[in-house]
Amino acid sequence: MRVLKAADVERVLRKGGAHRVAADVAPRFKAGDRVRARNINPLGHTRLPRYARGREGVVDRDYGVFVFPDTHALGQGPKPQHLYSVRFTARTLWGPEASAADVIYMDLWDDYLDLA
Repeated sequence: MRVLKAADVERVLRKGGAHRVAADVAPRFKAGDRVRARNINPLGHTRLPRYARGREGVVDRDYGVFVFPDTHALGQGPKPQHLYSVRFTARTLWGPEASAADVIYMDLWDDYLDLA
């Protein structure tokens, strides 16, 4: 596993994070689509929370095309793809003891999702 050294922090920060890009990439989903977060377990970086993996939600909105942080953080390129706001019920994520009135919105990339 790569380790970020203090001397490299400034250079890495200048590269930027998961920012919007002008790329012609077709969206895989649209608002209202039922999706399932993939059950992935990468060795490296991911922004897909473990508690959401394998769970179903609904696409709330499409933010457009952004750099994919999983590949970008590892120096494997930007791999541009759509970023969505996905709504999950608290009960879907944490079970029947969670409030039925609560929902959680997560910003998730194409590579994290499949149609439910």
